[in-house]
Amino acid sequence: MTRWLNDQEQEAWRAFLWTAQLLGDSLDRQLRRDSGMPQTYYMVLVMLSESPGRCLTMSRLAEATKGSASRLSHAVARLEERGWIRRAKHPEDGRTIVAELTDEGFAALEEAAPGHVSEVRRVLFDQLTPEQVAQLSAICHQALEILAPEAECDS
Repeated sequence: MTRWLNDQEQEAWRAFLWTAQLLGDSLDRQLRRDSGMPQTYYMVLVMLSESPGRCLTMSRLAEATKGSASRLSHAVARLEERGWIRRAKHPEDGRTIVAELTDEGFAALEEAAPGHVSEVRRVLFDQLTPEQVAQLSAICHQALEILAPEAECDS
């Protein structure tokens, strides 16, 4: 038997979906306008910047960015054209490709980050109390326990 959403759950669900869509759109618009890159490229640069040696295998980068291999390959190719990423064979396994963030890519990320953080604050965190931020974090982590139980999340 289907457990249908009650009115309160239905309202919360639709508000969540609408918010997630509009938040993603807003962040993408801001990054494109101010930094000339879509949010996908920004996330690739962030993941590489936070990795040891500023590099990851393509498979680990796909995991980290939660994207498909083909979409990631396209993004990395565009970032490589800009000189922001360099791809090379893994030194210990020639079949594996490693993506490395270049100094130019790191500089582009450093330039883009302040505007991105300002937009995240403007559209989300500036309206929330510290208690609401804690609730949002708890709600997201509960969902992630089901959606990605093997993933490590910053708490």
